[in-house]
Amino acid sequence: MNVARFNFSHGTHEYHRETLDNLRTAMQNTRILCAVMLDTKGPEIRTGFLKDGKPVQLKKGEEITVSTDYDLKGDGKTITMSYKKLPVDLKPGNSILCADGTITLTVLSCDPAAGTVRCRCENTATLGERKNVNLPGIVVDLPTLTEKDKEDILEWGVPNNIDVIALSFVRKGSDLVNVRQVLGPHAKRIKLMSKVENQEGVINFDEILKETDAFMVARGDLGMEIPVEKIFLAQKMMIYKCNLAGKPVVTATQMLESMIKSPRPTRAEATDVANAVLDGTDCVMLSGESAAGAYPEIAVKVMAKICIEAESSLDYDAVFKEMIRCAPLPMSASRNLASTAYEQLTKLRRR
Repeated sequence: MNVARFNFSHGTHEYHRETLDNLRTAMQNTRILCAVMLDTKGPEIRTGFLKDGKPVQLKKGEEITVSTDYDLKGDGKTITMSYKKLPVDLKPGNSILCADGTITLTVLSCDPAAGTVRCRCENTATLGERKNVNLPGIVVDLPTLTEKDKEDILEWGVPNNIDVIALSFVRKGSDLVNVRQVLGPHAKRIKLMSKVENQEGVINFDEILKETDAFMVARGDLGMEIPVEKIFLAQKMMIYKCNLAGKPVVTATQMLESMIKSPRPTRAEATDVANAVLDGTDCVMLSGESAAGAYPEIAVKVMAKICIEAESSLDYDAVFKEMIRCAPLPMSASRNLASTAYEQLTKLRRR
């Protein structure tokens, strides 16, 4: 384990402080250093509260009204969502995904004056309160860095000497410029890791890459925003471009998901982790497996073993030659030094 991620989508500052104290005690006891990463909650759209707090049953083919009046309590005929511009940004035929994509709504009509959207349910499912919402392919008018994010960074992150900020839902390069302005003098010390989690971010990937210090392939929300059959292409493209730019890249989400409940991963998960390494990722990240799973220590050990095995099968000479072939010229001094060091090491090994 090299980095501990503090997910500010959940928990209070006091809760995270207690966890950080435990981490630093563990570092002292083991003499193993571990970086601290603050993962921002970012902008989000959620469904609202329901009458009596009871989940509602949505049936395939039925029509339902979505209101932007968040004070309303939803029922089987009307639910609410927290995005005021929903009826403005959506058009008939667009999709709304709720509760991690388990519920799909198709837009039938929009009424900006009333602040409502009429939808058809595409599958039968139960909807609870405050579930996450994704709008595939829609450019939403929400700030990348919310007021809560600023508070988390300035009141918790900076005083606790964090090393990295993982920025959720980065959509353009200027998002990173704005965050550095918020950090002020601390921007020199704290590195920024961009999480591209929607189609707009994928389109603007190159300009984001120029501004960021590191990158995370966050496949969770990204998998809600682009077709599932294209996720692997987005992953490979982003890792490849990060490698060429010489910037660290992390692959995350559902790497060993089954290990939340099982002491062994599925074969598909083991292969997924290994293929991320073969793609050129610098880091693989566990989420629920280590945060809330039944086998956190085993999950970390299993992932480490898979990574070591995958790394041992890489043809590093071929990787190096490809990097040199594609590297922009002229090379930076640090890149030139690194390539020369590798060439000399290779010559020594061959003697």
